[in-house]
Amino acid sequence: GDVIHRMLTATQYIAPLMANFNPSFSRNSTVQYLDNGTVFVVQWDKIYLQGKEDIGSFTFQAALHSSGRIVFGYKEIPVPVVQISASQHPVKAGLSDAFMVLNPSPDVPESRRRTIYEYHRVELDTSRITSLSAVEFTPLPTCLQHQSCEMCVSSELTFNCSWCHVLQRYL
Repeated sequence: GDVIHRMLTATQYIAPLMANFNPSFSRNSTVQYLDNGTVFVVQWDKIYLQGKEDIGSFTFQAALHSSGRIVFGYKEIPVPVVQISASQHPVKAGLSDAFMVLNPSPDVPESRRRTIYEYHRVELDTSRITSLSAVEFTPLPTCLQHQSCEMCVSSELTFNCSWCHVLQRYL
């Protein structure tokens, strides 16, 4: 978005493993990305936890496919993730999305109040994140894929939406 807000970044993430990492600890530590038009991959290679460098390095990646599929791959996880301290930084793995609305403040008319709505979160069980493991997220069908009333009405979505003739889209 246009506005970077601390709470918004705490609720909008794609995180194979979020923790207090220190990628500058070693010259061998890298964070790299690749985009071939079909898949966008970010890899954290040989990175260490801040203040816990003696436990070993972590190597993992996130692959975002143009189909909507997301794969987290874990090559090296030297300690159980549940043992990583969250005192300096949150420790989490998963997906979350939110949006921010700017509303006029009733107390000060020329100012705006930011309200963040987190509308979806998938948290991974961090006890299951181990070396040589992977997690795959497959997108469910959405209403936005329909281009007509007939397609909308005949779809088998698992939530209640309806076709808007005025906007010519599913709501």
